[in-house]
Amino acid sequence: MSQDKLSEFVEASAKEFDVPGVSVGVLMDGRESYASHGVTSVGHPLPVDEKTLFHLASVTKTFTSTAMMRLVAEGKVDLDAPVRRYVPELKLSDEEAAERITVLNLLNHTAGLDWNLIDTGEGDSSLPGFVARMSELTLIAPPGTRASYSQAGYNLAGRIIEKVTGLPFEQAVASLVLKPAGLSDTVFGLDDVMVRKFAVGYNRGEDGELRVAQPWKAFREGARGDNPGGGIASTVSDLLRWARFQLGDGEGVLPAETLHRMREKTVELRASTLGDAFGICWFLRDVDGVRTIGHGGSGNGQFAELLIVPERNFAVVSLANGGPDGYPFNQSVLQWALTHYLGVVDRAPEPVPYEEKRAREAVGHYEIDAMNLDIATDGSRLTLAVGIKPEIRAASDADMPPDYPAAEIGFLPGDGDEYIVTEGGLKGQRGYFSRDADGAAVGVDLAGRLFGRTPAAS
Repeated sequence: MSQDKLSEFVEASAKEFDVPGVSVGVLMDGRESYASHGVTSVGHPLPVDEKTLFHLASVTKTFTSTAMMRLVAEGKVDLDAPVRRYVPELKLSDEEAAERITVLNLLNHTAGLDWNLIDTGEGDSSLPGFVARMSELTLIAPPGTRASYSQAGYNLAGRIIEKVTGLPFEQAVASLVLKPAGLSDTVFGLDDVMVRKFAVGYNRGEDGELRVAQPWKAFREGARGDNPGGGIASTVSDLLRWARFQLGDGEGVLPAETLHRMREKTVELRASTLGDAFGICWFLRDVDGVRTIGHGGSGNGQFAELLIVPERNFAVVSLANGGPDGYPFNQSVLQWALTHYLGVVDRAPEPVPYEEKRAREAVGHYEIDAMNLDIATDGSRLTLAVGIKPEIRAASDADMPPDYPAAEIGFLPGDGDEYIVTEGGLKGQRGYFSRDADGAAVGVDLAGRLFGRTPAAS
């Protein structure tokens, strides 16, 4: 695959999705290729390149989990130990759950914790302050019984790292992972961001116009409690270095067997676009018979994807600074790269025709702590809309990403509970409905998160 073809595809796709700035990197048999297009900022433009910082959001979890696994390898943390061994002050709304949750439950999202605590902008926003509020968090399942993606779980994992090392989380991760892996442009602090070339995030409003996403939410004063789950910024070149590390033998950071253990299945995922299973942090997914590991991130006006194919010594990184279209841009890059470099085709499943009875059973209002999800039908199509809760949006002092308007979904062949989004900014996302003993839909999974159905909609 020539550099020219990669550059042509990235430019054409960036224009198609109307993203201000994008940066893409491919690692193939030890050789790196880069392609970027657009600008860091519409108002103060600089050309994006492989050294431009983007907010990685949840890709941060790959660094947090690797730091934890180094502590495991050094005998300082036991994956099967209860979290309270390291954070004895942990209190949850369910005392039995607080006693039972293990370190591994946090790293593979099986702790039964809801997505996250709401950032009110008040009080102590450090990791100790975050943990002190965790009794406010909804528990969606007993520990170890199912996977549901949780930012709060990773923030709690970050507090374990602080307690064990005696260092602030950011310093601990830099010492344990970033510096020894040679990641000189992977940073947490706003001071470190501002002295490098960085991408400004943008969100598209209802009028179709792009507006600056202010501020970089994870980097504003008072957001440190979310750093373990989503606070890092990095570049395409550093992320390809990170991919090299993951494809290697641990390079003095981890024993090879510990590093490779992270990509072994720990819990299965059902009907998820993110993967077929969780390893330790990594989403594991078979694509056209080839096993991949990866992680994505969605920030305020910024989107990141890292995908690695260990058996083919291959990786692709895609970063974009426009929402919501940065997400489908990144997905198109990953699919194109798999096809054109490896001959691997990522095919979306086809939904079955609309059925009124099945659709009516799904209609309702579902929610997690921060977001609402509404399923509706007009008698001919079933739609899904998801967005930030109005009261949270109204109370925030920061601009927030726009909601995803109603988009058509279709049920997939099989038991009738799995679905795929067929249009809009979430096109291609898969999920499924959970039912109670009487067969009523009581929850819907989207992007690895369980949204519970509200009683009023039952």
